[in-house]
Amino acid sequence: MEEQTLKVNAIEENCHQTGTISLPFFSGSFPTSPAIFVYLLKECYLQGTLKATYKFKVLQQQASCALSNMVERGQAVFVVQCLNLLPLFGPPYTEGFSHLLMSSLRRIQTTQNILYDSEKEKKLATQLFLDVLAGTVAHDERILVKIVEVFDIGLKDIANIMYGMEVEEDGLDMEKAKDFVKQYIFRLIESHSYTTAVSLLEFFSIRHSEESFLHAMVEDRQFKVAEKWAMFMGKPMISLLVQKCLDMKFQKQAYMIIKKNNLKQKFPDAYHSCKESSLKTLAEKGCWDVAEMRANSNRQLIEYLVFLAMEAGYTEKVDELCERYSLNGLGILKAAAEGSHPEAQYLHCAELDIEDIVWVDELNGLLSAISYFEGCKVVGVDCEWKPNFVKGVRPNKVSIMQIASEKRVFIFDLIKLYADEPDILNNCLKRVFGSSRILKLGYNLRGDLQQLSQSYSRLECFKYYEMLLDIQKLFIDQRGGLSGLAKKILGAGLNKTRRNSNWEERPLSQNQIEYAALDAAVLVHIFQQVRSQPQSTDVKTGAKIEWTSHIVSHMGKTKVPQPSPRAFPLVEQ
Repeated sequence: MEEQTLKVNAIEENCHQTGTISLPFFSGSFPTSPAIFVYLLKECYLQGTLKATYKFKVLQQQASCALSNMVERGQAVFVVQCLNLLPLFGPPYTEGFSHLLMSSLRRIQTTQNILYDSEKEKKLATQLFLDVLAGTVAHDERILVKIVEVFDIGLKDIANIMYGMEVEEDGLDMEKAKDFVKQYIFRLIESHSYTTAVSLLEFFSIRHSEESFLHAMVEDRQFKVAEKWAMFMGKPMISLLVQKCLDMKFQKQAYMIIKKNNLKQKFPDAYHSCKESSLKTLAEKGCWDVAEMRANSNRQLIEYLVFLAMEAGYTEKVDELCERYSLNGLGILKAAAEGSHPEAQYLHCAELDIEDIVWVDELNGLLSAISYFEGCKVVGVDCEWKPNFVKGVRPNKVSIMQIASEKRVFIFDLIKLYADEPDILNNCLKRVFGSSRILKLGYNLRGDLQQLSQSYSRLECFKYYEMLLDIQKLFIDQRGGLSGLAKKILGAGLNKTRRNSNWEERPLSQNQIEYAALDAAVLVHIFQQVRSQPQSTDVKTGAKIEWTSHIVSHMGKTKVPQPSPRAFPLVEQ
């Protein structure tokens, strides 16, 4: 005992000196008792200097290694003894270390293909399970699931411990044991611990068929556990779950359950409605290609997609879909004519008094545009690229960049200009982005500049900039993006249906050109409203600040301080 105490003191000293997690003492040759094992786990955790999550992970790995060296001493018995002691260390450690030890034991069980089913192991684990149910040993209820799974505890094991003898399979004692477990599970349900309750119901094959249980889980939005329980109960309960979701307006969840469990024939209208809702959401985001793929050539859904495009005023998408699927109208035109046309709800170039939209794809046009912007004090900047909906694949190269003053918008064909005159393009754009006399407005413009820099890595003009103002940072409520901000400030939003169209097509459609022009020009008009009210509210502190404090510059790896308001007297353009 004296030798063990000396080793424990040495380990504690090592923890204090190094401030790291180290469990070299947990070896087969070291006669560690459960109490000392748990105590040293606590000490190593307290003295560790790593972040909590990583510290816990390292401790779990070393605990697993230590338990692996205890084969001849009985790993499972040792862990159960530790679990009985852990509540003495208090709530912060009981839950974490309990799950750590059970997870370590399960890992050993899986990797070494060990079954913990000896009489001693089963009795100790079952007694612990009953003590937790009775409240005499304080553990988080989730540990119960791990205990019954690792030790494969059945109702007969529970009955044997409860009555101190071997009970018969179909006897009254088995029913009493089942009722005891059921009462605990019902308390879990009352406390909304649905995940643990369903796991125990499933493990002990207890069929709790009350509809109110299903309703409560759906009402609490516990859809995954509700589906798990319904699948355990059988198809009628799955169908009831779908109906509950539909009745409570959880269409997306209903659709996923219908699809997963092949219930399309039973809920055809709901399935189709959910598909249409999904297509509408994608269309509103401008993800037309994804929406078309999700329609999966279903004629009814394609017609609905065409209707959405027509309703949004996206006429070129209507023509494209009708031609691809040989629709020839088929009632779509009539439906669209009867529906309301929302184009009047959106901003148009004419409403912003934009006098000219200039397409720039050659040298003279580039030089003329840059010369014009050098006479401006404020410009709006935006860019577009062809969407790529494949995960893990780099985005496509930026196709166009729009720079706007209050009255004019220039749209630069970056793909062609870069191919024809890369050096001149670089020098020209440096005169705008590197100018301390021109305030560049954007909406997440630094994100756009990063995309531009990745697309055209040889150009330096997108890597260094001065006088950049991100409009979105001036507003606390950023919901709805630039369109939502335009609606809030200017009274009407932007039609974003063409956001994810093919920006590499040449020529662009007139609607694409107007969309691109508006995205840049609206920034200037929003800024005019901000400038007329020079103070806005800081998101974090709530203090009043001037918009000039949001101006940033970036020269290499160093941010340059923004100018004072007096150094930049804004004038009407």
